[in-house]
Amino acid sequence: MYTTTNYPTKAALKKALAASIPVSVQTGGNVWLTGPVALEGPHYPKPHTWYASAVVENGFIVPGSVK
Repeated sequence: MYTTTNYPTKAALKKALAASIPVSVQTGGNVWLTGPVALEGPHYPKPHTWYASAVVENGFIVPGSVK
């Protein structure tokens, strides 16, 4: 699963969350996902160079949950 914003690194994703920037995930529709997710980036067609797990509430990553 991807974040809506194309973060080049997991560190950039964590930095955005630490700065209280809301980060949503792409679900492929109008679905408000809640629960654990697996993330990868950067977006295709670039090769994936980072992977993470996180908890999502109503489509947005919970700050501090990215591992």
